[in-house]
Amino acid sequence: MADPYTQKMTNRSFFAAKTPMKGRVVVVLRGTLENRSLSLIAPISRAFPAGSIIELIGTDEQNAGPGATVQRIAYIAFVELLDGGVLLAGDPVVINGNEIGTIVGFDDTHVPNHQNTILRVEKRIPGDELGLHPGDPVAIPGFPSLQS
Repeated sequence: MADPYTQKMTNRSFFAAKTPMKGRVVVVLRGTLENRSLSLIAPISRAFPAGSIIELIGTDEQNAGPGATVQRIAYIAFVELLDGGVLLAGDPVVINGNEIGTIVGFDDTHVPNHQNTILRVEKRIPGDELGLHPGDPVAIPGFPSLQS
């Protein structure tokens, strides 16, 4: 049977409702690269148990998305997810009340240690230049069911 993700048969509309997730910055990163060659996996979602660590990486590449390769990046932060749940391409990521970007996909380079989570950002600004600190609150909003 064909993988529905590689066949591009699924999208966010398959997810009827999703709980919000909270986290906290555990490491602030610095630096940018022009040639990172991150290979974003085809699936648009990843499930995480509470306590998982993800790495947030920003890109300003407009074609970034599941199945794409991303070159231009900024390192933002490692985040501990305090709630278990599912992250989706298209989810906004909020740190200290400011939306810093939108998830565009995931790279498995460091799995099972941590999941690279790639965000589309307006400008590639590393975490230290964003003024992030360990302990800063992170929020990934959920969405309610459209069915009543």
